[in-house]
Amino acid sequence: MAKFLIGFMGSGKSTIAKLLDENFVDMDILITEKINMPIADFFADQGEAAFRQIESQTLADLAETDQVISTGGGVVVSPANRDILAANPETIYLKADFDTLYQRIAQDEKNIRPLFVNNSKADFRAIFEERQKLYEQAATRIIDVRNKTPEEIVEEIG
Repeated sequence: MAKFLIGFMGSGKSTIAKLLDENFVDMDILITEKINMPIADFFADQGEAAFRQIESQTLADLAETDQVISTGGGVVVSPANRDILAANPETIYLKADFDTLYQRIAQDEKNIRPLFVNNSKADFRAIFEERQKLYEQAATRIIDVRNKTPEEIVEEIG
């Protein structure tokens, strides 16, 4: 059974996935390899609907594995994806408040996130707020990651 980590950007999905299993699957990297271009370029060229279709097929395929999977922050936007995630016994929502995530993303010089740099703070907060209920619908477990080290989060996951 797959172990999916979901949550908003900056919640620590990739960091925690790597601690759980060094051979974890990063869905964004996997999709980038499948489409042979950056996701942002694919979005611009083919549109969100085409991307979400590829994302849903990738998610469905991964649900049949025993791997730890770090999903993209927008995976819950698609109702089909939420259904796949909710049906999976190990879908863990790494939850944090907006200010914590905003600060983490702003300080992250390695990962430039288009959704972050192309939106005002108010618009970015609106996206965050909209996705919260979607993460909660898709999750089978919710872990509050605020003020916890990655090791403490991994221990809580078990």
